[in-house]
Amino acid sequence: MSVAAPGWRPGAVLFDLDGTLIDSAPDLAGACNDMRAARGLAPLPFERLRAMVGSGARGMVGTGFSLAPGDDGYAELRDEFLRRYELRMTSETRVFAAISPLLAHLAGEAIPWGIVTNKAARFAEPLIAWLGLADAAAAIVCGDTTPHSKPHPAPLIEAARRIGVAPERCVYVGDDKRDVEAGRAAGMATVIAAWGYLGAGDPPEAWGGDAIVAGPEELLALFSGAGLPFRALP
Repeated sequence: MSVAAPGWRPGAVLFDLDGTLIDSAPDLAGACNDMRAARGLAPLPFERLRAMVGSGARGMVGTGFSLAPGDDGYAELRDEFLRRYELRMTSETRVFAAISPLLAHLAGEAIPWGIVTNKAARFAEPLIAWLGLADAAAAIVCGDTTPHSKPHPAPLIEAARRIGVAPERCVYVGDDKRDVEAGRAAGMATVIAAWGYLGAGDPPEAWGGDAIVAGPEELLALFSGAGLPFRALP
């Protein structure tokens, strides 16, 4: 199947949240450094923490305190991190500046868009509402909305179901390898948001996405008639 012909348009566009639609790194990294300060430790450089924001509490506790799930003391630090983050999550978090024109373009073209995030609803729903995105989003699927989170395709399939568009007519935009894996497993085209946090491990070029874009403004070209290089799906 190919929908790369000029004039093709997606049936719906789904976005990851942190690092794709919004820049939440200052508050996530800030919560981690607040924990370090409370223990008399020096703050870590922002860029070091920013790269791990996509892994949520696990990434912040792992980077800030060198502990992983299952390690002694990890659960307590994770819970403290989540408490601290909840208290400050609207302090510095903002929608990426170039995202607003993109969402306005999608609205003008009557292309529905939604959010699929691994962030728990406890944090995601009030944050999305505070940022003014909730009313415009055709679907919001959080990390605990379905029994599985990304890279499982279930959250993406659920978002497509809520919007009423077949998964193969959807595009998923995200900044993590898990986003590409989930999107491909759901039968969607995948676009890698290179302005995001990207994480550690393989470079984005090796994730198997359909396109990599440097900034949200480049998505306008993809969604304005040029089409996307969809892979043939079985």
